[in-house]
Amino acid sequence: MSANNAFHVAVLAGDGIGPEVMAPALEILRRIEAKSGLSFRFTDAPAGANNYLATGKSMPDATVRLCEEADAILLGACGLPSVRYPDDTEIAPQIELRFHFDLYAGVRPARLIPGVPSPIVGADARGIDLVLIRESTEGLFASMGKGVVKHEDARETLVITRKTSERLFEFSFRLAERRKARGKAGALTCVDKANVFRAFAFFRGMFDEAARRHPDVTAERLYVDACAAMLAKRPWDFDVLVTENMFGDILSDLTASLIGGLGMAPSADIGDRYAVFQPCHGTAPDIMGQGKANPTGMILSAAMMLDWLADKHGVESAAEAGERIERAVDQAYAGGLKPMEFGGRNGTADITRAVLAGL
Repeated sequence: MSANNAFHVAVLAGDGIGPEVMAPALEILRRIEAKSGLSFRFTDAPAGANNYLATGKSMPDATVRLCEEADAILLGACGLPSVRYPDDTEIAPQIELRFHFDLYAGVRPARLIPGVPSPIVGADARGIDLVLIRESTEGLFASMGKGVVKHEDARETLVITRKTSERLFEFSFRLAERRKARGKAGALTCVDKANVFRAFAFFRGMFDEAARRHPDVTAERLYVDACAAMLAKRPWDFDVLVTENMFGDILSDLTASLIGGLGMAPSADIGDRYAVFQPCHGTAPDIMGQGKANPTGMILSAAMMLDWLADKHGVESAAEAGERIERAVDQAYAGGLKPMEFGGRNGTADITRAVLAGL
């Protein structure tokens, strides 16, 4: 584990474009290391569809042990559509890590960077700066690999527990409080379907209990369908949102699309002790090896890692380094950077060079 300002990071580059976006993130962290007084030790480890093809396992035991010993885990992207388990589900070590390390808080920031197009009219003027927190170990995903399929029907079970929900809401209210201290709205919205399902009424009840413990945060409640409609019309009205696993899976892709797409979107899966940082996008095998992959989401995930390390270990210089990376990304896009998914000509190398120049 960490000693002073030295951090050991497990690097799981994964499949498809995973290694292609991981390399720029590590290069940027090395540049940060040279200028910040921080020190990083990166250890590569296999995980994903290619490892499954070679060994019959999504991750070797050694990879899991490495993740247990490291200060943080960086993950590129894992899984390939053509590689599946016998039950026809995809290889997804990123999900397996959430369960193994009890990473209950899936943090999905959505911030519109200057110069990046949004499909929402007026978004560039008003700005989008919200965080969606997705519970990552329960909900409908608790049924992963456990569903029952018969000839007549198929059933999956949604699970909401008090232990996980109470930790999730405490995490979410604390994040809203930190954002309020930085000049944000300081509002937290619980997104559920409490008008139909008893499990979500239970979920909302625990949110209400947590809200009473955090009176400085404006607590709001929305049904998921209404929330989706509002996000598509007025995303700037939101600050922090918290929701169940499957709803969060869907809404996080929606919020990513509002800020330029999955290539721009970072994420983290955080527990009481461990955390995994990865971009929201998949492995994109159709553009693998062509230099087209946008590494911005991976780079911003590395910045999130630095902020988390700063909070966990009390190393303020790590938080400052994360902010420097965000400013460098903003500067690169404000300067006219245009990735290929926006119809531009800038590929992986161009984006990396622009962010490094911003540093």
